[in-house]
Amino acid sequence: MSISPTPDPSPPLARARGGRGTEVLTQIARAKINLTLRVTDRRADGYHELESLVVFADIADTLTLEPAGHVSVAVTGPFADVIGAASDNLIVKAFDRLAALMPGLKGGRFNLDKHIPVAAGIGGGSADAAAALRLLARLNDLSFDDARIMTAALQTGADVPVCVGSRACVMTGIGERLTPPLDLPALPAVLVNPRVAVATRDVFAALGRAGLPQHADRLGDVPRGFDGLIDYLHGHGNDLTDAAIACAPVVGEVLAALRALPGVRLARMSGSGATCFAIFSSASEAEAAARALAGRGWWVTPTILAAAP
Repeated sequence: MSISPTPDPSPPLARARGGRGTEVLTQIARAKINLTLRVTDRRADGYHELESLVVFADIADTLTLEPAGHVSVAVTGPFADVIGAASDNLIVKAFDRLAALMPGLKGGRFNLDKHIPVAAGIGGGSADAAAALRLLARLNDLSFDDARIMTAALQTGADVPVCVGSRACVMTGIGERLTPPLDLPALPAVLVNPRVAVATRDVFAALGRAGLPQHADRLGDVPRGFDGLIDYLHGHGNDLTDAAIACAPVVGEVLAALRALPGVRLARMSGSGATCFAIFSSASEAEAAARALAGRGWWVTPTILAAAP
């Protein structure tokens, strides 16, 4: 496994007092945005090989951990009522995978304040699991670059390793190979989710029926300037878009609405959907776009897509 260790992406660890004087540890779980996504192969085990340029948004969940003798997860926040067992159990799964590598691992009560839409193609569950691993590393005085952290991350889910560091990079394989962090410009953007959950397995099944796309080239060097990066992104898309639209036609409606906005530089779907994003030249344009999309019943938020927290 060739994952480069990365530093803790969160601000200095927040601590608060919990019950009986225990310390409550806090981590931020930022949404992952696939600026590009190529499906390069299907492996014999059924997993797909990917190549994706990833950045992180400032929309995030917050995860806290209060040390205790047992592990539990409680969920609050705007998406608490729609979070499914598969999503919140990624936190428990991350604990279990790390505990298998570290007998005697200390855990506790996790509390998740859920602000990232569920099954939305922006890595909410994966970001939560990665935040759980960072919290466990802190609680157990484990060096953040300990290889067991990233081993447990990959065993938890394909998108978890990139969320551990939450820094812009190109990820390949099934998510286990990450380039060193990239220095990219901040990208003012608006995120839109039509409040329709799209199962990743259904999207990949639709892609399989249509046939894997063929690519003659690789991503290559990623430009560091804003205009150069936008031009580059126009040449590298998301191979899952048509498959996602086949599963949820509203994704096409969202993309059409984003592409019609004044000042939009690029509109695209992230991951396997259904969340889409549009990039603008300024934060004020992104905020205006968010206001223009209000009233449709969609989840809409302006954000900054950044290379690092």
